[in-house]
Amino acid sequence: MKASWSKKHGYQEADKDFLKLLVWKPFSDDASQPHWIHPRKKVQKIPEKVTVTAFINGWCPAQNIVFERDKRASMEFGDKVVFTSIETSDREVFLEWGISNGIFIDGKQISTGPPLSYDKILKKIAKKVKKKKTVIKDKRSSKKINEE
Repeated sequence: MKASWSKKHGYQEADKDFLKLLVWKPFSDDASQPHWIHPRKKVQKIPEKVTVTAFINGWCPAQNIVFERDKRASMEFGDKVVFTSIETSDREVFLEWGISNGIFIDGKQISTGPPLSYDKILKKIAKKVKKKKTVIKDKRSSKKINEE
């Protein structure tokens, strides 16, 4: 929804985050101005493995679908992929991370606009697994060259 409609109805700008504008309308004198909650921690990567980290709080049906698809797709790769679930319905956990919902593959957030299909998620993870395999082979071959 455009902010211009809200401004016409007495709402004020509270906070900005790139293209997102948070507007509010104080209904009492002691109301405190809201603000966006920004990510506070980064998802950890594990060397030689692909990490899939899923943040979920359960309120968004589309995100719940993507979460389940991610979990299933991650299991397809066995011990090459580490799947971590972070439950953000607990406010303390949400504030610790600053992320309510999201999927990260090797520390990079993937867009879940319309829910990604199982096949698309599987392909994204497979691409990372293949890349890691190549990097591991390169590291091993360079060690052998250095030793000789």
